[in-house]
Amino acid sequence: MTTSDAEEPTLTIDELAARSGVTVRTVRFYGTKGLLPPPVIGPRRVGRYGREHLARLALIEELRHQGMTLAAIERYLKRLPPGLTAHDLALHRAVVASWAPETVERVTREELGRRAGRPLTDEEVERLAEMDIVVRDADASDGDVYRVDAGLLRLGVELLDVPLSRETVLAARTALLEHSRAAARDLSRLLRDAVAERDARDVRSLSAHMHPIVVQALLTTFQRSLRDELREWLDADGER
Repeated sequence: MTTSDAEEPTLTIDELAARSGVTVRTVRFYGTKGLLPPPVIGPRRVGRYGREHLARLALIEELRHQGMTLAAIERYLKRLPPGLTAHDLALHRAVVASWAPETVERVTREELGRRAGRPLTDEEVERLAEMDIVVRDADASDGDVYRVDAGLLRLGVELLDVPLSRETVLAARTALLEHSRAAARDLSRLLRDAVAERDARDVRSLSAHMHPIVVQALLTTFQRSLRDELREWLDADGER
């Protein structure tokens, strides 16, 4: 089952756990700790969860992946503005994921499905491979082992459900890589010139401090630019 930001929550706790790649026990534990909002109680007193729960669970798991304790995660979540949508939470997760170095892990097909939060068909694995997220390990004896970019896997799985052709998705990926690399190069040059006379230790400290700030700024400005572009496109289309 799926939901949108405007729809009523439709996921049971079992469906939420399966979609998130965690156990039902973990979902309940996060709920008792106040890390996850309570479900909407529907008919027959069955709790229902929505996209915001999915997005918050993904953020919590990303924070755990970064090595944060439950107490630190609780403090992080309390600092977030109230009323965040699933989209807003996904942006926060993207910022958190950017803190981690590139990590490539070797996993079995079964483990790949568990990490993805659902079983993957051969066609879906092939599409992930086209996005350079999954690569079959040629050195594996049974041929059913994959090298996975752990930081991009969840994003890739979400893209599998986007109603666009693989050609469009791959072209969009190329455009994003080219322009983000150009922006990173320009920003790096600006920062490098600004700290040219500082001690190397200060430079490293400033870089670590600026990284999440710069990524958040890029995400926010890109989000607003994309919104403006889409609004212009839809307005122009409506005038025809």
